[in-house]
Amino acid sequence: MTPRFATDVITFYHPGFWAVESAEEVRERALLDARGFWKRVMGTLAETEVTGIELTFAPGDVGSALRAFGSAAAFRGELAARGLSVVSAFIADSDAPDWRHGDRLPEIVADAERRAAFLAEAGGELLVTGLPMRTTYGTRPPFFVDAAYMTRMADIAHAVGEAVSRYGVKLAFHTESHSTLWYERDIDLFMALTDPRYVWLCPDACHIALGGGDPVAVARRHTPRIALAHWKDAVAPIDVHLTVDDTVYAQQQPYMAELGTGIVDWPGWADAMSRTPGADTVLIELDEAADPVTALRSGTEVAKRALAAQLGVGGLREPQIDQ
Repeated sequence: MTPRFATDVITFYHPGFWAVESAEEVRERALLDARGFWKRVMGTLAETEVTGIELTFAPGDVGSALRAFGSAAAFRGELAARGLSVVSAFIADSDAPDWRHGDRLPEIVADAERRAAFLAEAGGELLVTGLPMRTTYGTRPPFFVDAAYMTRMADIAHAVGEAVSRYGVKLAFHTESHSTLWYERDIDLFMALTDPRYVWLCPDACHIALGGGDPVAVARRHTPRIALAHWKDAVAPIDVHLTVDDTVYAQQQPYMAELGTGIVDWPGWADAMSRTPGADTVLIELDEAADPVTALRSGTEVAKRALAAQLGVGGLREPQIDQ
């Protein structure tokens, strides 16, 4: 089985790619000309082997696609005309309801249903989200990621997962650095508390490694529930307590590496991924590549070499049947 390659639209957020000076200018330009933004993204992907996209926060979000093309169906048609398709949509925008506030459950579910309806019409099948962020270590009063907290998160996940399933969409959780689904223990606890029929996993190799975890071990423990994975590399585990605020993502950047140049065991990861329900998609995660074509070509080559290694030990396995 030969998987399709995909990437997150964040790949195209580097100011240099748009010949501007800042990320804010990229957003402003895309807001003024959403169709032009998407046309260039699609045209650039045509120069690579990547055919799948994951929507994310603005400007590569659901709202931007609708402004550019008017409807999910029209967006799907524009992609299909270029041999492209939507793989997933990541709930990463700032206006998404905060899961920390359990009294907002109706709003949380309605927001997810709106996204799932778009995804279903656009041809995607996965809604990816994360759990709320931790607080900075040492903050008083302390915030503990304990069984009671995870139980509340599991209750919300069940409600959202069941709601989006009615649209033929799966809900998968991303293992974001400094979130409450970061450490191996967080992932194991959350997975143990959630129903595998409604809650899936989207492990990110880089972020798990940044938390001092073993991405391959995590993938092997949760193989039947991995609907999608982010293939991303890490320089080393984060060994200091970063300040968890609006700058935390920028603080994490020095710990991230070009695919194949960091500490992730890619042959082991490829082997683990070949056993999952999400084996048919390899999503290469690149943050703001100045030269997306070169970066995506390089990333796909690393992934292909790792996958080819599996052919040398008996061939790629067929993915497990969805539960």
